[in-house]
Amino acid sequence: MTNPDSMTIRSARRRSTSMVVDLTIREGRVVAIEPAGEGEASAIEIDAAGNLVTESFVNTHLHLDKAFTLRRLGDAALVDYQAGGMGKAMTAIETAAAVKESQDVAEMSAAGRRALAMAAYYGNTHIRALADVDSKAGTRGVEVLVSLRDEFAGVVDVQVVAFAQDGIIREPGTDALLYRSMELGADVVGGIPWIEYTEADMAAHVKTVFDIAVEHDAPVSMLLDDAGDSGLRTLELMATEALRRGWIGRALAHHCRAMQLYPDPYFERLVSLLVAAGVAVVSDPQTGPLHARVRELATAGVNVSLGQDDISDAYYAFGRNNMLEVAFLGAHLLWMMTEPDMEFLYDMITLNPATAIGLEGHEIAIGNEANLVVLEADTVREALRFHAAPRAVVSHGRLVDKESMREVAAVPL
Repeated sequence: MTNPDSMTIRSARRRSTSMVVDLTIREGRVVAIEPAGEGEASAIEIDAAGNLVTESFVNTHLHLDKAFTLRRLGDAALVDYQAGGMGKAMTAIETAAAVKESQDVAEMSAAGRRALAMAAYYGNTHIRALADVDSKAGTRGVEVLVSLRDEFAGVVDVQVVAFAQDGIIREPGTDALLYRSMELGADVVGGIPWIEYTEADMAAHVKTVFDIAVEHDAPVSMLLDDAGDSGLRTLELMATEALRRGWIGRALAHHCRAMQLYPDPYFERLVSLLVAAGVAVVSDPQTGPLHARVRELATAGVNVSLGQDDISDAYYAFGRNNMLEVAFLGAHLLWMMTEPDMEFLYDMITLNPATAIGLEGHEIAIGNEANLVVLEADTVREALRFHAAPRAVVSHGRLVDKESMREVAAVPL
């Protein structure tokens, strides 16, 4: 007898064991994992045909308010950000700020909706998304992202970060805007301390972000040391503050590109601090010529994930919220080509980022909420090689209407 309230995915290959099984989902949760052919008959039946069925993708870093703005800015900021050793990264950020003065709510909403539809189409069901908060943007970006979060609830879960992109000390009034953003519904407090002019101001920036986070019992996300300057030390500042405040496991470090230039003795001491503070790191190697020391961090016990970062904005020309594509690029840029490397790359777009942003029970297991993808490949290598859209996407136990998402995202057939 067919169960009208369930979904069964047949002949699903598990990444962890390579076993082929039937997965049954009921009331949004995985209720059975059985040998292939033994799953119950359900109202919704999906044939995985022996291909991989894995946890859905998680993106820990996306500037959603800036999506598809590159055409308005031209290439000036892009050139400065990516040129040479990233020594002009601050100049790039200052140049890119111009778009905020003319970007309206309707335009930002439409672009953000397209980006989130892309995410759904490519199986990216959870995103930590940043919205600039400053004298130019006000709280406009936060308000748009909160609205989009509500619109896509149950399809793509969005954690909205109120992000002080242009600084706090050098941008008077931003602290008040951050407080206001949390009242408007932002989920995370975000900063970028290295953008300040002095080390004292960088420390004050970090303190302000944690003050707001503690008051609102919110996680912290900070873009740190995102330039070719080996003297930048804001990752250390954030980790030290997280440890002091007891914000263990609730602070996420983004970029940390200057780490590539650190002398080994300092790097090793820093890693010990990150482990003690439970600070996770998200790297976006495709958006800049420097990147965090991913392999060394992971070996030392730091949780590392990969992020999309940008979608056609002042810092990156491409992007489509396809985390398989991000991992494919990472394989080349981080020189991760062995089978264990590929499994690690896959962890960095599924399980690792889920932990980094506080998602519980993301792994496919009986009793857990069903957030998964049915791929068009039977191995991780082939999944990365083609980085094709999944055959099916399940978010919160419900099958995503991929065709409607494809249309909104304007993804060509």
